[in-house]
Amino acid sequence: MFDGHLRVAVDRAVEPLGQALRRTKISPDQLTIVGMVMGCAAAVAIASGHLLWGLILVIFAALPDLLDGALAKATSTASPRGAFFDSVVDRVTDALLFGGVAWYFASTQSAHMAILPVAVSGMSSVISYERAKAEVLGLSAKGGLMERAERIIFLCLGLLFSALLIPILWIMLVLTTLTAIQRFIKVWKQAEVAPVTAAKIEHRRTRRQHRRNSQSKRSSRISAARKYQ
Repeated sequence: MFDGHLRVAVDRAVEPLGQALRRTKISPDQLTIVGMVMGCAAAVAIASGHLLWGLILVIFAALPDLLDGALAKATSTASPRGAFFDSVVDRVTDALLFGGVAWYFASTQSAHMAILPVAVSGMSSVISYERAKAEVLGLSAKGGLMERAERIIFLCLGLLFSALLIPILWIMLVLTTLTAIQRFIKVWKQAEVAPVTAAKIEHRRTRRQHRRNSQSKRSSRISAARKYQ
């Protein structure tokens, strides 16, 4: 949700930071790795029960993730490989963070309660998969109530107010599930008309090619007629 409404404003705001980071000679991939390392440290802190430290480290992990794209644009090194690497690292970091919460619950609550963050992580993976598969098919699956930015914000709120961590995770699970349903319906509707659209495009392409061939044949006949006049 935030990604769709605030992405342009955020990109514009961090653009000067990307220009400043360019002078440090650090690469976008290195910045992405720093974010993953901070995410690993946050997961360890959460798992060991140090939720406030976990909160601070989650915020520090989010900053490189916010800036690596701006740095890639500033250095003109944006590429599919970099986008792929960043996306994979995001999925790994998310899994580690919610794994840390699951460990914390298993230690302080119960084994059953530890399933809750695992379920949130699992549904988050479904959301990511829906978008990736849709883009492979030439469709769009962006948007929804609970994208990655919202998940990180909700997790930070839960870590800050530890008494609300379980209710917040339940809310995250519901909203994440609704987002997965939203994206499924969105892609399903696009896929329903996609073959028709593809057929129309192919038909138009064939007609254009036929016209070009006809024009070429007419031009050849005219040239031949003029030759023998």
